[in-house]
Amino acid sequence: MLNKEQALSILRKYIKTENTIKHLLATEAIMRALAKRFSASNGGSADRGGEPENEAEWAMAGLLHDIDYEQFKDGNYDKHGELSIKILKREGADLPETVYAAIKAHAFVFHPDWQPKNKMEWSLFICDSLTGLIVATTLVRPERKLVLVEVKSIMKKFKNKSFAAGTRREDIKLCQEKLGISLEEFMDLSLKAMQGIAKELGL
Repeated sequence: MLNKEQALSILRKYIKTENTIKHLLATEAIMRALAKRFSASNGGSADRGGEPENEAEWAMAGLLHDIDYEQFKDGNYDKHGELSIKILKREGADLPETVYAAIKAHAFVFHPDWQPKNKMEWSLFICDSLTGLIVATTLVRPERKLVLVEVKSIMKKFKNKSFAAGTRREDIKLCQEKLGISLEEFMDLSLKAMQGIAKELGL
């Protein structure tokens, strides 16, 4: 399978905005943390269509899911996800079908028949919008340091719908129904994952 260095090399051909790269790195970190969380709770395997867990696949889906993002100059994202698959296959990316399925599923609002079917796919859809809220919470602090952010601060900002108004709060709340993880625990896991790569995120 494609390694991270190879994935970033392809990614940077299509994504020129550093903040988008940082979003993808953050999503990769959260997806990896979720894979570990489900593996631990299920005795070494997670609900991913009945197959053994593969942390690298979850991470790769997080890293590459928005590779087509800057291709939509007109703001019409109806091909989002679909174009990502075309780009990756054109680039000869060595990726399992589970990764492609998760990338497609995260854009199911544009393609209702792509609705997520397992925890890997739901995880990507649900965590996608949370990275921005965590970054925004960090940036309004005087020291702008991710390591100093606490879950209670993110929860407070989450309840304030005018803060980071683009955050898809209802999607994030699906962590309880679709992943069996409370909102607070989901935010804690995501925050810690991002804190682990704070240097890469410039925070």
